[in-house]
Amino acid sequence: MFYYVLMTAGTDKPNMLVQFFPFILMFAILYFLIIRPQKKKQKDHQNMIDNVKVHDTVITNGGIIGKVVNIKKEKNILVVRVDETTNTKIEFQRNAIVGIIKDEKKGQITSS
Repeated sequence: MFYYVLMTAGTDKPNMLVQFFPFILMFAILYFLIIRPQKKKQKDHQNMIDNVKVHDTVITNGGIIGKVVNIKKEKNILVVRVDETTNTKIEFQRNAIVGIIKDEKKGQITSS
């Protein structure tokens, strides 16, 4: 109904707003279905990375699971122990962390 009223506003040419209304509607749908959830996901992931502490069990984007033994904040690096018997340690960038494993026995992973 609103669209019809705008189209017949007394002139032969359609209103400029009416011509761009479908594009505006498509952008609004795109924003609420794609852009906004992605920004929220990125914010949650960054918050999780910032809250990683020593002795947290983490999983990397390569699938490596280990316990954080040192955090080098100035270099943005985490030192992760992957094998306790040989004390093998690997350094990862903070962004390589995908999730924190809260309960090792149940295998519950908190990720963004």
